[in-house]
Amino acid sequence: MSEEKRKAKRKLKPATLVTQAGRTPFDHFGFVNPPIYRGSTVLFPTVAALEALRQPYTYGTKGTPTTRALEQGWSEIAGAADTVLTPSGLAAIGLALLTATHAGAHALIVDSAYQPTRIFCDGLLARFGVKVDYYDPLIGGGIAAMMKPETTAVLVESPGSQTMEVQDIPAIAAAAHAHGACVIADNTWATPLFFPPHERGCDLAVEAGTKYLAGHADLLMGLVSANSEWAKRLRATFNAFSMGSSPDDAALALRGLRTMALRLREQERAALDIAQWLEDRPEISRVLHPALATHPGHALWKRDFTGASGVFSVILKETSKKAVAAFVDGLELFGIGFSWGGYESLVLPFDCSSYRTATRWTPEGPALRFSIGLEDVADLKSDLEAGLARLNGS
Repeated sequence: MSEEKRKAKRKLKPATLVTQAGRTPFDHFGFVNPPIYRGSTVLFPTVAALEALRQPYTYGTKGTPTTRALEQGWSEIAGAADTVLTPSGLAAIGLALLTATHAGAHALIVDSAYQPTRIFCDGLLARFGVKVDYYDPLIGGGIAAMMKPETTAVLVESPGSQTMEVQDIPAIAAAAHAHGACVIADNTWATPLFFPPHERGCDLAVEAGTKYLAGHADLLMGLVSANSEWAKRLRATFNAFSMGSSPDDAALALRGLRTMALRLREQERAALDIAQWLEDRPEISRVLHPALATHPGHALWKRDFTGASGVFSVILKETSKKAVAAFVDGLELFGIGFSWGGYESLVLPFDCSSYRTATRWTPEGPALRFSIGLEDVADLKSDLEAGLARLNGS
């Protein structure tokens, strides 16, 4: 694609961009979606071509036209220089951290990060000789005081997994870059449609494509996008692992991409409606939704984000475990399970007090995380209302 076309695409609104990104129909006889290229072996016409390795595709692990379409499309949406695909969101987080660290390096990880990220850092990353410290998600530019000469990576996740703290990512990025560190963002909650990571100072941005990109709870995928400074290093680390996604999964993700903006806006609307409704319920102590004016990080969210996804948490007033189980177990439209971002609504009880280290998690009651799907809001409210009645009666 020419630079003129790239500039023109950057001016498109998100709902238009997701329909156009990564599409080159006339490379495929005019078909609007690329075919699924499955294969390991790629043939070369001559020995000279083999030695030069100049043709677009050389082996299945290096990508196919199907996976390349998704990589290029995501780069356009994220404002990135390059994107690589991985088999899961956690694989993407690991790849990004391994790209930005080395034996003897130091990494700063937000205390509110996705718990498997912590497990990766405290396990494999530590075994590889990387020292990890956790920091308060509300530290902002004060993170400069935690930087060491050997700090090479700072990981942000805003809002925080489950607990929904909003970080001042531009301030953190400025402090990290002043010390020469790479800023890695887990941007799964917002996606690039609601938070443009590279515009906000992030060098590498991780997305669990399992969530809103796929959108149908039928796909595992991760993506890591990079700015121009980090693109070559990311691609080299990716090639060293050969951990790419399959062409079939890339095709499913491309299909999800075309409707992602519509689904996100609808789930944003529904989640905000339900969050506001829950705020008025007597059983609820607090609703942790960044788009609510009552959220402590609302001002930062309003400054840096262009929307909110369908995921938020609530703190119930003090009640028994039996009452919480009665509430959750009897829900008919909310599944109990990990993940989120699909068409279906989910609920997950959580307690992160045992693994937070830089901060304390001491809520006044049990905590639940909701992912609002594409069901009718009135039906979801009725289901929740019946559940809260069970909670009150237990």
